[in-house]
This record gives sequence, structure tokens and C-alpha cells, in this order.
Amino acid sequence: MTVNNSPRAVLAASFTPGETAVPDAKRFTREVMTAWAAMSVNAEAERLAAELVAGAPDEPFEVVWIHQGDSVQIEVREKSEQAEFGSPAGAASWGVTFTPSLRNRWARLKLPGGEVQSADEWIAEAARGPGWLGFLADASELLAGTLNPDMVPAIIAQVVVPRLASWCAVYTAAHATGPLRLAYLWHADETQIDGLRERLADAQMPSEDGPVVLHVDGWQSLAFPLTARGRQLGVMCLGRHDRFPDEAMQLAEDLSRRAALAMDNARLYAQQAAANRALQRSLLPPDEPTTPGLDFHVIYEPAGETNEVGGDFYDLFPVSEGVWRFAIGDVCGTGPEAAAVTGLARHTLRLLAREGYGVAAVVGRLNHAILEEGERARFLTLLHGEITRVEGGLTIHLVSAGHPEALRLRPSGAVDVVGSPQSLLGVFPEAEFRAESAHLGPGDVLLGVTDGVTERRSGTRLLDDDGGLSRLLAECVDLSARAVAERIRRAVQDFSPEPMSDDLAILVLRAP
Repeated sequence: MTVNNSPRAVLAASFTPGETAVPDAKRFTREVMTAWAAMSVNAEAERLAAELVAGAPDEPFEVVWIHQGDSVQIEVREKSEQAEFGSPAGAASWGVTFTPSLRNRWARLKLPGGEVQSADEWIAEAARGPGWLGFLADASELLAGTLNPDMVPAIIAQVVVPRLASWCAVYTAAHATGPLRLAYLWHADETQIDGLRERLADAQMPSEDGPVVLHVDGWQSLAFPLTARGRQLGVMCLGRHDRFPDEAMQLAEDLSRRAALAMDNARLYAQQAAANRALQRSLLPPDEPTTPGLDFHVIYEPAGETNEVGGDFYDLFPVSEGVWRFAIGDVCGTGPEAAAVTGLARHTLRLLAREGYGVAAVVGRLNHAILEEGERARFLTLLHGEITRVEGGLTIHLVSAGHPEALRLRPSGAVDVVGSPQSLLGVFPEAEFRAESAHLGPGDVLLGVTDGVTERRSGTRLLDDDGGLSRLLAECVDLSARAVAERIRRAVQDFSPEPMSDDLAILVLRAP
């Protein structure tokens, strides 16, 4: 493809395949046309974007809009070469270009009346009508659409350019007293970005409030502080060859306040997510135990948002030579309250087991420890057992406290239940527990799961309806513990197209 006039502006966004790809691409297109004051071709541009994106393969791709003066061009850049592409209806011109690693499908629309309305004309009109509020509303929606603090500077710059300025540089600081660093730089002419970055390297960023003139050779430049909740998070710098209209300065100042709030929200979310990931890790075993003579595997997958601590947990640890303890449990709910009970349970189990308490005694004492938490207590289901290596296999002593049944798979393919259900923990102070014994002969498999497996839902059906989990386990004869666990996980994922709504934990023990 040959373009005779250089692009005046480029806006790009990355997308993942799926049901939302087309509506997301149409929304991005509408925002681009709004920013370029090209709403007269918006309907055609959205239809063109939908047609090109619908033909994209099942791999991530990028949508790029380029303003070429008297036309706008869309490009869908893909790494795959699987999808076919015919002539898009309504396009002034179209084509496909290739590089060794990229396929680029493009189409161009002519703009009625020649070039896009100039930025200054748009600013003047927006100040007199609803365009101002529409621009700020669209910008706010874009900024609120991400909770990734690294993405916010890029969105700020691409909202500002070319509508308010020729270029935008966003500087951020890790904390209020930290040094500013250039987080993102965008220019309407991409070929000038490297040179501009060099000129900005020696620029002194202001620390005071309010717009400040920034001295950059060849540019009329202004710096707007990004301040939220009394803390300065960074600076938004804008540049033009001529004077900034008063309306542009007012828009930029309003936008800087919205951008700062979005940046602060994204940072708070990221900090909370990091803290909760660390908390989640602290509630799981620190490392994989050495278990000679025992084949085992554990899978743990928390569901929900990244800032939510799951309630499922597991553990496997040695207590003496040839003896191990295992546990798999599910605390009611998620979040810090559930995490507190999870931590109490895991550390209590380890401490009492190593003090020599039997399986039933450990569960009974844990029940009282949870009840002593008072209003902070959450009820808990638990499968706790002791594994002893003996001649001809493994002996298991276990307690199933309100937990989904443990299943045993024989080499013949027969599956039976191990252990009878007993009271869950954290509800009845008078509850008494008893340990039950089972033997795992050579090749026998013991499976313990949380209700994220048994209650996986597809419509009105649950995975474990009519013994569904037992049938799955019966298909795992002669598989290793890892292979059994992976088979169960894959079946859970395939059971429903919906994302997981509950935590999942799978513990598999296999006698050699």
C-alpha cells in the first residue's frame, strides 16, 4: 500500500478474540471518530470495523485508525494468516499487506468535504455547545475502562492528541515525594516521537499547582499537574506550535483532574490486588513437600477478581518418617474474613499434628478454635487425614467434616466413597469427630476436591449430579496423580462455557 500524504493522527488499540471483540472495536471506532470530529462517517466506520474484526482469527489482534487528511483508514493487524478477507462494502479502497510475521488488512473511507475539521474549529464549537461535555464524558469512560495503572498514561495521551495538542507527554511518580519519569509520549506524527523524547529529557517538570509553561524548544508547552485526593501523581504535558486557545486550556485542566482520579483508582486497585495475592500465597503451603513412596498432585485455582482472596485451601506435610498429613478445605465466602479463618485452619492443623494429636483430635480442636473467633468466625468444610506407608500400600486415617466425599479409585475401575460425612466446623460446639480408616493398595487413587468441582454448574445441572465425579474418576485408571488431577480440572472447565464462579482445589494421592 502506498500513501502519498503522511498521517496526521494515529490511534490504536489491542483486542482479544471472543464475543466482545466486535462491540469493543465499534466502541473504539466511535471514540476515534468523535475525537477527530468525523462523526459524519461514524456509521460507515463502525460497520467497516465490525466487518474486518469479525473476520479476524482466534488470536489477539490490533485495530489501528489513521487520519490521512481527506480520508480515514482502518487497519486490522494480525499475526495469523488463517482468516479470509473479501472486499468490504462501502470502502473507497482496501487491501491486504504482509510482512514475515504480520498480516495487515486495511480499508479506507473518504471524508465528505475534504479534511477533518481542524482542532481549533472543533474546540471553539465545543465550547459553545454540547461537544465539550461529550468529549469529557467519552474521555472519562475511556479512563474508567481500565484498572491497569500502566495503561492510564497511554489513554490520557491518545485522548488529548490531536484534539487539544500536537503531542502529549505523561509523567508519573511512584509516590508523592518520588522523582517523575516519562511514562508515555504520543505525537500526532509518529516520526517525531524520538526527537521529541530527546528534547524533553532536559525539561524541568513543575511541582506547583495549576498550569505551568514548560520550556521545550520549538513548542508552546503547558504542564498540568495530575493531583488526586491531595496527592500529586504526575504531570500531563501538552505541546503545540502556536498558542493554546483559552478553551483548550480549560478542557485540558478539566481532563487532568479526571485523569488523575482514574490513575489514583488504578493504583489503589493494583496495590490491593498485589496485597491480596501475597496474602493468598501466605495461606498455601510454602513449598512442595518431599514424599518418597507417595505419588501426589494438587491443583488450586482461585476464582473471581484479582483483588479477592479465595476461601479454598490445601496442605500436605510430613509429621514423621513415612507419615504425612493432608488437608483440603473450603471456608465460607471470600475476602479478608475468609482468609483469617483459612490461615487459622492451616496453621492449627500443622501445629497440632506435629504435637502428636490424632486426626480426630486435631479436627475437634480446630472446631473450637474457629468458634472462639466469635462474630469473625466462618464455617469451614474440611477433609483431613493421615497417610502412613505400610507393606503393600498406604493406610489412610481421615475425617470428612461437612466436605464433599473423598473417592477411591481401584485399578479395576471401581470407585467407592471413603469416609462418612460428619459435622462441618465452626457451627456446633458440641460436635465430636471420629477418624475412619481406609487402605490404598498398589495403584489405588484417593481424590479429594472442593465444591468448586462438584458444584460446577451448566444451566440447571451440576457436574456431580448422578455421580458425575465418580464417572470421571473411573476413566482415570493407570494414570499418575498429576494426570488424574489434570483430567478432573479439564472436565470442570469443559463442563460449562461460563467462567469459574467458585474456587477450585483438587488433591490426588496414589499408592505406588
